[in-house]
Amino acid sequence: MKSDLDGWGTWEEFRAAQQEIVLPAGSAAHIAVTIRYIDVGKAQRGTILLMHGIPTWGYLYHAIIPPLVQSGYRVIAPDFLGHGWSDRRDRFDRSFQDQARMITVLLDALRVKNVDVVGHDTGGAVALILAIEHRERVNRLVICNAVCYDRFDDDMLDFGHPLRWKPRPVADLVEALEESLAAGLSDHSRLTPDFRRGIIAPWASEEGKLSLLRNASALNANQTMALVDRHGAISAPAMVLWGMDDPWQRSEDGVQLAREIRDAKFNAIHGASHWVQQDAPEEFTTAVLEFLASTPNNQIQPTQ
Repeated sequence: MKSDLDGWGTWEEFRAAQQEIVLPAGSAAHIAVTIRYIDVGKAQRGTILLMHGIPTWGYLYHAIIPPLVQSGYRVIAPDFLGHGWSDRRDRFDRSFQDQARMITVLLDALRVKNVDVVGHDTGGAVALILAIEHRERVNRLVICNAVCYDRFDDDMLDFGHPLRWKPRPVADLVEALEESLAAGLSDHSRLTPDFRRGIIAPWASEEGKLSLLRNASALNANQTMALVDRHGAISAPAMVLWGMDDPWQRSEDGVQLAREIRDAKFNAIHGASHWVQQDAPEEFTTAVLEFLASTPNNQIQPTQ
């Protein structure tokens, strides 16, 4: 296996580097569920939790993780329930609240008390829930091109109609996902064959297709609008980091969110779109590391 600092040449290597844990029945869900996750690095400067959105998985951060580790952080990047290579059975809910509960159970299982949280897309919504309802777990908060307020992508909402999509072949879903990946990148040279294959791989089967439909059916603006009155209660130092070319999660939402979170900083990444971790990995990583370096962390855990 490669060292933590080498990165991964292919998505298959990233998947092979994931660890696996079974969370017991009654904790993250009413049944025992299996979660896949990356856990690399030593927590010399703290632990960073990276959370993806839909339709991605932990692989979205493949170019981000190595430099964070090199900078002295332990990095944990799980696949959400029903996403990536975590449990995809048609047996549990996938709401933002359920994902937040899974994260707290996972952190407890890993004996991690508190983390610096980075949340993208629907992972941004989960990050807001953690910062509001589990504030003792969140040292510092980075929200990136997040699903918030009532702005939900029509294409993803369309996937959430099982009667419409279940009869259609997997090839149709793959084609739609390929279009989405292209639409969310400003630099189309970043739509590399491995990135395209890697993001789509978990969904390119009947099991994966159904799981993605279930994930999409869980998208509900009530979940994000229920947080709006509580954005001001977030106490963790926060940065709202936004790829400004995003066709789905508009920059004005990020600006508004930064205004509503006390003392939050808005950081624009120009020339980058929704999949900003792939579109502009150097700018993304630099922004996160500079924010963490400029913000005191009084809860650094012992080296793991």
